[in-house]
Amino acid sequence: MEQKVTIKDVAELAGVSKSTVSRYLNNGYISMEKQQRVRKAIEATGFQSNFFAKRLKTRNSKLIGIVLPRMDSVTVGKLLAGIARVLEPEGYQSILLVSQLSGKKELDNMQKLQQQGVDAILVDSVGITPEHVRCAQEWSVPILFTGQQNEAVHCIKIDDLAAGHRMGAYLRQMGHTRAVFAGVTESDEAVGIERKRGFIEGFCKGRPEAQVEFVETGFDFLSAYNRAEEIRQMKPSVVVGATDNISLGILRYFHERGVKVPEDISVVGFGGYEVGAVVYPALTTVAFDYELMGMKAASFLLNILHGKEEEQDNLAMPLFFVERESVRKMNQEFVAQPPGTLTGLA
Repeated sequence: MEQKVTIKDVAELAGVSKSTVSRYLNNGYISMEKQQRVRKAIEATGFQSNFFAKRLKTRNSKLIGIVLPRMDSVTVGKLLAGIARVLEPEGYQSILLVSQLSGKKELDNMQKLQQQGVDAILVDSVGITPEHVRCAQEWSVPILFTGQQNEAVHCIKIDDLAAGHRMGAYLRQMGHTRAVFAGVTESDEAVGIERKRGFIEGFCKGRPEAQVEFVETGFDFLSAYNRAEEIRQMKPSVVVGATDNISLGILRYFHERGVKVPEDISVVGFGGYEVGAVVYPALTTVAFDYELMGMKAASFLLNILHGKEEEQDNLAMPLFFVERESVRKMNQEFVAQPPGTLTGLA
C-alpha cells in the first residue's frame, strides 16, 4: 500500500517548517524563495492535502485572480463590468484583492492568488517593477497587467501620451497659454509621467509663450478640492486635471468660491466619467472605454489558458475626445465643435 505523503514530508523536502507549509497552503504569507521551495516539494511528492493544493496541480480552478489598486473608483467598476461580461459565460469566477495603491501590497496579493491556485491573474497595477516582471516570467500562472506598460510582460493600457497630447493640442487651438496641470506623483508612470508629458508637448511645443505649472494631488476628489485655492492663486487660463475626478474636485471648489467656469478659468479632465456630462458646466475630457479594457483583458487571459495566445496589437485601446462646455475660446481662429461631440482617436 502506498504511504500517504504528509505536510511533514513536504516540509523536510523543502527545508522549511511544517507551519511554513501550512501557511503556504492556507494563503498565509511566506517569502518568495520559500514559496518556490514548497511548491517544488509539493510537485515532487504529489502531496494533495486540500482543495488549494489540488488546484496547484490541476490548474483548472475556474478562478481568475484580480488585484485592484482601490475599489472607490469609477474606472474600477467599469473594468470589473467588462471582465465579468467575458468570464461569467465561460464559467469563471473572480477573486478580488485590493492593494490600496501600494506596490508592495500589490505584489503580496499576487503571491496570495498564485498560492491559492487561480488559473490566471489580472493586475490593475500602480507600477510595474522588476519584481513584477520576475513574477510574470517565472510563475507558471499567466499574468496580465492593466493601466501600466512594460515590454517584458503582457500589458493593456490607455495611450496616455497620446491622450495628453490631444488635450494639449486642443487647448492651444483654443488660444490658452497658461495652464496648471493637477496630477499625481511620478510613481504612477502612466498618469503621473506619460499623460503629463504628452500634454506639455501638445500644449507648449514651438510656443515659448506657453507655460505649464504642476500641482500634485491624489486621485481622489477631496485632495484635488483641497489644492484648488493654490491653483486659483496661480491665475491660469485653464486647469488640466490628470483625471476627471481631480477636475471635478477643482470644479466644485471654484463653484463654491464664485469662480466662473469657463469665463474666469477653464477646466478639463481625462477619463470620460458619466458624471462629467451632468455637472455644470459639463466637463471637456478625453474619454477612455474601461469596460472594453476589461473585456479585452479577460479575453486575452482566456485565450492564453485555451492555448490561443493573442498578439499584443489586439490589446490597443481607442481614445475619444469629448468637447463640452468647460473651456473658453481665447481666440477666434478655432471653430469649436458642438458641445458633447465625440472624436475618435487611433
